[in-house]
Amino acid sequence: MNKLAILTRDCAGINATIRSIVRTATDQHIEVVGVRKGYDGLIDGDFMPLDRRSVSGIINRGGTMLKTARSQRFFTESAQQQAVHQLNTHHIEGLIVVGGNGSLTGAHLLASTYHIPVVGIPATIDNDISGVDLTIGADTAVNVALDALDKIRDTATSLERIFIVEVMGRSCGYLALQVALAGGCEEVLVPEQDMDIDRMCTEITQANKRGKVSWIVIVAEGRAKGQDIANIITSRTGLETRVAVIGHIQRGGRPTARDRIMAARLGNYAVHVLNEGQTDCCVAMYNNELITVPLEQAIQPKSIDVQSYYALIKLLT
Repeated sequence: MNKLAILTRDCAGINATIRSIVRTATDQHIEVVGVRKGYDGLIDGDFMPLDRRSVSGIINRGGTMLKTARSQRFFTESAQQQAVHQLNTHHIEGLIVVGGNGSLTGAHLLASTYHIPVVGIPATIDNDISGVDLTIGADTAVNVALDALDKIRDTATSLERIFIVEVMGRSCGYLALQVALAGGCEEVLVPEQDMDIDRMCTEITQANKRGKVSWIVIVAEGRAKGQDIANIITSRTGLETRVAVIGHIQRGGRPTARDRIMAARLGNYAVHVLNEGQTDCCVAMYNNELITVPLEQAIQPKSIDVQSYYALIKLLT
């Protein structure tokens, strides 16, 4: 292989992944270009050359130096054909896609339909890629959210209030469950499980009568809006409730050591896998071993043992 391209989404650890890919590829005398602004950039041929020097000093930076965007155009056949045309015109022989379910779905389409050599690297705060222990960015997101939660708990305890903390997670409750367990929270609401609001309000009222003065509920954005839950709790318990929406701070921040190490290993492995002729797969860590997973499998919904997490969270409150 003489030339490959890198396309990314955004979360902590992406830049460290880009660095690993570029330096591994250049060591093998493979030319590297970055695709600006995700699949939109691929359609438009918005490429930038990358070498060892251009990725210097980015290992500790959040986000992606290549920028990114959600591409609606890529869902059309004409745009897909244009993206393939751009790859061929620029003599790009392989593509590494770093991202979550949506990005890897696009990678699978390019590989399976248009026979483009593609290898994916799972990177998403939702950790929702099947066959993968942990995705790049998930560890940082949990720690960023936990740091904010610890500060909120100080306020909740001092002011004796209930706090609803809304975290990211449109269809996956991984982040909410991790933060709730690590933060010692009293309740968590996730998309995968219906919540008995009446029971929760009864528990809050009874605990308040016993002298419990603060309460923290984690809500995944895909389950409910934090303000809606706060309004219900206040109306049914009569207790003062506040809302904190952590929002997109969870996607950014300096990547943790765990994310940087994973990025280094997966970026390096992806270049080797692609150069060896493998395609339509993603590289991953499983039981601390480097493996490949077919993209068709990786993009399937990943199940979480919500009941076990929830039972432990309630036991420990």
